Order: sequence, then C-alpha cells, then structure tokens
Amino acid sequence: MAQVLEFKLPDLGEGLTEASIVTWLVQVGDVVAVDQPVVEVETAKAMVEVPCPYGGVVTARFGEEGSELPVGSPLLTVAVGTPTEGEGDDEGSGNVLVGYGTAAAPARRRRVRRQDDVPAAAPAAPTRTAPTASPAPPSEATPRSGPVPVISPLVRKLAREHGVDLRELPGSGPDGLILRADVESAMRETVQVVRAHVAEAEAVAPAPAPAPTQAPAQVPTPSDTSADGIRVPLRGIRGAVADKLTRSRREIPDATCWVDADATEFMHARVAMNAAGGEKISVLALLARICTAALARYPELNSRVDLAAREVVQLDAVHLGFAAQTERGLVVPVVKDAHVRDAESLSAEFARLTDAARAGRLTPGELTGGTFTLNNYGVFGVDGSTPIINHPEAAMLGVGRIIPKPWVHQGELAVRQVVQLSLTFDHRVCDGGTAGGFLRYVADCVEQPAVLLRTL
Repeated sequence: MAQVLEFKLPDLGEGLTEASIVTWLVQVGDVVAVDQPVVEVETAKAMVEVPCPYGGVVTARFGEEGSELPVGSPLLTVAVGTPTEGEGDDEGSGNVLVGYGTAAAPARRRRVRRQDDVPAAAPAAPTRTAPTASPAPPSEATPRSGPVPVISPLVRKLAREHGVDLRELPGSGPDGLILRADVESAMRETVQVVRAHVAEAEAVAPAPAPAPTQAPAQVPTPSDTSADGIRVPLRGIRGAVADKLTRSRREIPDATCWVDADATEFMHARVAMNAAGGEKISVLALLARICTAALARYPELNSRVDLAAREVVQLDAVHLGFAAQTERGLVVPVVKDAHVRDAESLSAEFARLTDAARAGRLTPGELTGGTFTLNNYGVFGVDGSTPIINHPEAAMLGVGRIIPKPWVHQGELAVRQVVQLSLTFDHRVCDGGTAGGFLRYVADCVEQPAVLLRTL
C-alpha cells in the first residue's frame, strides 16, 4: 500500500531562512526518482535546484512560482511504496542538503503524460489554480522556464505583477534576452495607451451640463494610480545586498584613501605573459596576485573585528571576494585560498565563478567566507569610487579603468596608462599608516611589476 510522504523545504545552509520558488520541475502525477531535482528556488545567495529524497508519484505541490516559502514548510507530497520504473526502495539520497541525503543518486526519470491519461486523485493542496471567472488558456500551463528568453526571476515576477506577456515581448539583450528594462518599457507603453484611450473618450463624449449643487466628477487617470512609480520588493539578492551594506555602514567606521598609478609596465607585463603561451591571464588575476602579496605584508587588513571579545582577529588564509554584476544583481563570489594560487590558477577560478554567477548557479559556499574583496569597477567605464566594505571584512580595494592620460615619466610629459586605486578600510583594525602602506605597495607593484618579484 502506498504511503504519502511530505517533503519540506530543507535548510539550504549559511543561515538562510526562506527561498522563492522560481520554476517547478515536476507536475502533479509525475513519477520522480530519489534525488531527482523537483523545484528550482532562489535564495538570498544563489539559484538552487532542490532534489527530493523520496521516489514515487507526486500527489501535491505547495507554493506557486514566484511565491516565498520559509525553511521547513511543505514543498510537495510523494506517494511511495508502489514500485515504479526508476525508483529504488533501498537506495538513499545522494544530494546532501542539510537535513537529509546519504548515498549515491540514481538517474533522473520522468513519466510522460498522455492526453488520454486518467488523472490521479485530486491533490490535497494544488498550487496552480485557474481564476474563478474563466479557465486559464492552454498556453498558461507551459512552464515559464521554456522557450521564453528570460534569466532573471525578478524580471519574470515584475512581468506577472503588471500583466506583461513575456511571450510577446521582444528582448533587447544578447540573443533576444528579455531584460528588466524591456518589461518596464512595455509597462510604460501600456500606461500611454490607456491615457490615449481616456483622452479620446473625453474628447468624443459631450460635456455634461454643470450642476449647481454638485461639482463635476473627475475621471481617474493612470497617473493618479501610478504616482508612486514602480515598487520593487527588497527580496532575494537585492534584499541581501541592502541588508549587508546597511549593516556595514552602521557598524564599521570606515575610511578611504586613493592614489593614481602608472599601469603601463603592468599592462606590458600581462601582454608578455600571455604571449609566452599557456592559459590567458586576466587583469583581475594579476591584481589579485598583487593583493595577496600586499596582505602578507599588511595582515591587519585581512582580519575581522570580534566585538563580543573586543578583539581583532587576523586571519591566516586569504579568501578573496570579487564583485560580479549579473542579471540578478550584484554578487560577490569568493576565491578560496587565493594566497596559494598563481596567476593562471586565479584567472581560471575567476572565469569559472563569473560564468556560474551569470548563470545563477553559485552555491552558498561560493558566496560566503571572504576575508578581503577586490572590486574592479573600471569595467563600468568609471575612474574612481569609494567602496563599501563587505561586512564582516576589514577592507576592500577598488580599481578604476586603465586609460591613457598625461603623466610625468622620467622627468618628461608622456601619455601613459593610468589607473586610480581606492582602499576603504575599517579604522578599528589599523590606522592610516598601515592602510597607506598597503595601498602604496599595491601601486608600486602596478607601476613596477618587478617589485612583486623581489618580495616573493
């Protein structure tokens, strides 16, 4: 006899307490195998496919796409106990999330439902229900993760909330990717159309005779209802960034110093290294190599403050975070043990983490544990900035764009490749002398890469 088991949203680690459903990967009535991913969720840190620890038939799903569920709330129910193809009664779960998972995972299988299939018993709590006024058209049953070129779940949610049909919306991104700007443009066009219809109706309709005891009624316009603009909830990545930056500003007494540096020799050195063959080395990787060498000389900046113990904890390992802009917002992947990596290893890891960030596939472990952050905002075409420290770290190095500028070189005016370097530091861990020494060493390595070789 089949037994119905309830699968709850597991603890995804790193202190996360809720997640938003992005895409359901199974339907009610589907046969699922042990460890088969059943739903894609978005946490404050990453997109995660959640595997089910049970094998059987899905009898109910809880929560619609776009809804937010707390950890421990029901995700779906599965009828187990009746042997089905692809289901092993003695096999355990191989995908270990906090709270379940023990053994190797079998292959993923899914039952293909035919139109003449007889539906199973009505689910206890179905998640997708058609509006009571009229049944949903057949196209609404198509999963949103199908052919519609949208990556960001926030774009999908914005479109749903404002009635924008993504299937009819052309995208302005690469390969027709639909961006948030496309949805907002469609919303503005809708408002303009409504206003035009209202104006046309007012022009055609005869003017009513004025009543002596009653003022003429005012017809509401879209501007009356949209005076506050578009409201975007601070959830997911955007909410996590807001919380962390607010806490940083509230708790850390930061200060910033900066310096311009001649990066001509630095760029020449990179060209020479890449001309020698092997893996291509990025500018970010070389800057990271300089950072780790500087932190070895100034370990105060690779630390954090323990307020409870009133201590500054200097850390042995350098786990280097770097800012990456994605469709989902700003994320900070972390290169673990950056201090023991060479330039080629750093370049490869930066590329891997950047690709994962843009695809929304970073794990919580790849987004936490940083001890120092490198922020290359020069890719946005700006020269300088005052970075906000990534709490609970103690410092962040910002790098502007490298561009030709007039520069006094060897006593003569010349055009050189110049970059601005900015260091924001926690004034509790060190004073200006230490911060200035760190930044000056970084600038010296940029201006004369041989300085780095002398100190290795």
